[in-house]
Amino acid sequence: MHHRLRPLIRYTQQILQLSQMELLPVVLLLVTLFFVGAPSLLAQDAASGLNPVVLVPGNTCGQLDAQVTDEYKPQAPGCGIPKQGRGWFRLWENFTALQEDPSLLPCYADQLRLVYDPVAGDYRNVPGVKTRVVSFGTTRSFRFNDPARKNVCMEGLVEALEGVGYIEGSNLFGAPYDFRYAPAAPGLSSEVFSDFSSSFRLLVERASEMNGNKPVILVTHSMGGLFTMVFLDRSPLAWRRRYVKHLVMLCLGPKVYGDTPLVITQAKNYSADNMAEYLVAVGLSEEQVALYRTRALPVTLNLRAPLVPMTSINGIGVPTIDMLVFWDGNFTAKPQLVNGDGDGQINLQTVLALERLIADDPDQPYFKSVLIPNTTHKGMISDELALKRVVSEILGANQTTS
Repeated sequence: MHHRLRPLIRYTQQILQLSQMELLPVVLLLVTLFFVGAPSLLAQDAASGLNPVVLVPGNTCGQLDAQVTDEYKPQAPGCGIPKQGRGWFRLWENFTALQEDPSLLPCYADQLRLVYDPVAGDYRNVPGVKTRVVSFGTTRSFRFNDPARKNVCMEGLVEALEGVGYIEGSNLFGAPYDFRYAPAAPGLSSEVFSDFSSSFRLLVERASEMNGNKPVILVTHSMGGLFTMVFLDRSPLAWRRRYVKHLVMLCLGPKVYGDTPLVITQAKNYSADNMAEYLVAVGLSEEQVALYRTRALPVTLNLRAPLVPMTSINGIGVPTIDMLVFWDGNFTAKPQLVNGDGDGQINLQTVLALERLIADDPDQPYFKSVLIPNTTHKGMISDELALKRVVSEILGANQTTS
């Protein structure tokens, strides 16, 4: 049952706190569910007139396979080749295997860890663990065998787009990624993100070529929006304007808050401007804080308008954390939460800050903001009404002139 998987998720989150994902000041979570679309007979005829779509999902929505070698030295007893063999197996998320053998849980958690290689200046898998993203180029990996994730990843949006004429592998594609690795600041090594960017670029080009050289509509959710924004910023402008017709970005607001208090204590307040001091206060090492300053923070500080037509869609009207209060300075205690507006994960103020950054750029060709009332982060691509609005915007982007 699902309750058996919860410890894995919690344990993995703790492990990821030691990797670069913890260093990103971004809030994550994800996608899916139900939509009633147009009849399938009309869909086949409609497909030829549609611009291809590439979906980039949110955090933890890319499934991962793994293989262990003799070099692997497990922290948990009993893991490795004797238990898991030498072949490839599903590492994230293997709900079925965990139901059959719950003792695999510490194995998977250990094999999901990243370690920082100071010589290479980059993150790596644990020695002796190889990983690969499942089914890149397709939307197949958005479907999980865990029923609890039915509303979390992009399966519902895939079904909605298929209902209006999109066809998997013809004009509908997916770009899952290894969610454990984040983009690094310009000039710093980030091999996995670089490989993803190369594959993403080739996928966009192939999708265009398969559809009469029509430019592609990129549709992102949550963390997928950050990956795509960084990818576009690091792609030549001529390439962007040739291959990207429109960016439809759902639920992303990674713009930092400046000096707005985020964590309140009796002795001191912490904001984005002195976040490194907060990380020290909660017990992160000097190395981890330095990695935050040099690898993660510059990524969000340097976000720029994508310079392709863009629609930003976000939920509002849901209580969303604005501040954490640890009045006595005990960061191990449960904080008092101060809520504001947003989608339950992305605060409205960060959304508006990012939108101002994009809309105020004189070189941004087109920008539209859509705020959907009473819609959660996950509900953006699982609630029927929200899905209809998202699909409507995608269809509208098909009809705009570049």
